[in-house]
Amino acid sequence: MTVPEISVRNLQRIVPLNIGNLEKFAKRAVRFCIKIQRKKRTELMRLEEIFVWLISDRPMARLHRQFLGQTGPTDVLTFQHGEIFISVEMAKRQARMFGNSLIRELQLYVVHGFLHLHEFDDRTPSGARRMKRMQEKILSRVLSR
Repeated sequence: MTVPEISVRNLQRIVPLNIGNLEKFAKRAVRFCIKIQRKKRTELMRLEEIFVWLISDRPMARLHRQFLGQTGPTDVLTFQHGEIFISVEMAKRQARMFGNSLIRELQLYVVHGFLHLHEFDDRTPSGARRMKRMQEKILSRVLSR
């Protein structure tokens, strides 16, 4: 099993973060994601490197508009060539709304991005439910170790 190298980079300056633990989490989480059986080889299995970029709402809104034609920021954007963009400001708002810590919300977004690279799709209600179940399973496994 080839495991891609994971790099987490903080490009935003609005929310203070220590990304060392998030990068350690991501390196463990990607191993669990790869073990999920898929019918064919996915990008997650093919990639040698994955970059997780922590950005603020403004650049996220630009990416969201440019690539999905939607206005405003979103939480996570995943690109098949191995880049995952996460809005830290959005994560902070969502964490507050759902009663999570910021780090837990960021961990969720990292796993969400990995699952998209592993060809999980959340555009339908059933796909979203399946993806959510898998996210929770991976989070609990990684965090219990």
